[in-house]
Amino acid sequence: MMSPSHTVLDVIRLRYDGLTPAEKKLADSLLDHYPVSGLGSITITAENAGVSTPTVARMVQKLGYKGYPEFQAHLHQELEATISNPITKHDRWAARAPNGHILNRFAEAVTENLRETLSSIDVATFDGAADLLRDEKRGIYFVGGRITGALAEYFFTHMQVIRPKATLISTNRSSWPQYLLNMNAGDVIVIFDIRRYEQELATLAEAAAASGVVIILFTDIWASPVSRYARHVFKVRIEAPSAWDSSVVTLFTVEALIEAVQNATWDKTRERMHSLEKLFERSRLFRRQESGDRTN
Repeated sequence: MMSPSHTVLDVIRLRYDGLTPAEKKLADSLLDHYPVSGLGSITITAENAGVSTPTVARMVQKLGYKGYPEFQAHLHQELEATISNPITKHDRWAARAPNGHILNRFAEAVTENLRETLSSIDVATFDGAADLLRDEKRGIYFVGGRITGALAEYFFTHMQVIRPKATLISTNRSSWPQYLLNMNAGDVIVIFDIRRYEQELATLAEAAAASGVVIILFTDIWASPVSRYARHVFKVRIEAPSAWDSSVVTLFTVEALIEAVQNATWDKTRERMHSLEKLFERSRLFRRQESGDRTN
């Protein structure tokens, strides 16, 4: 029997040599992106590793768990413990700062936001959004508000490398009808809208939904009016000891989705990244040389 102090990571490593080739392939996939790689459904975990669902079921039992739900519960407990511990250990955040210093107060608020958001995110919502974003038959669009527009651009910047047909919607609201004109039924629009919600985003969402466009929304716990039209809604906690709302947990969720899509489509993504690097190299050939770099 394993010690209660052993993590799932420890268990996989300790029992790795006794696994079958297919189980080792699964174990490698889990270890590469631990613990996020084990937080999806058993089907998604199997697909990401390139193995069958029964292989996942057999391996977790071989590791000593009754089944996949118990295996996943341990992963969630580890993640929660990792997030919760710093709340009671202020010196881990800022050893030189007093307990009441803004560094510690902000860290506590953000950590609590992350813990509460993780406990409330529906795995099916996360997996459903990831499935939509990696479906290359769909065009995907990104848009945000005055502040959250930066998050939309960040998400877009990564997704345009991972897959084709990704578009960042301009901040110029008068140009939005042209974007709507190019959207097809089944396309996806990712909208960021937090409190002090922007009516233009709700209008855009309503028009897009009427055309059969699927909406993924990132909002706060009070929920933007856009939620009326969204298929998948991520309600993240944003409060912090600041005049501004915190974007830390929203960015965490975005980056987890980026990884979920990238990991599931890695072969194609890797090819696109190689091609992009070659284009970057080629672009250097067209840069104007500085006078000191010229040769006779």
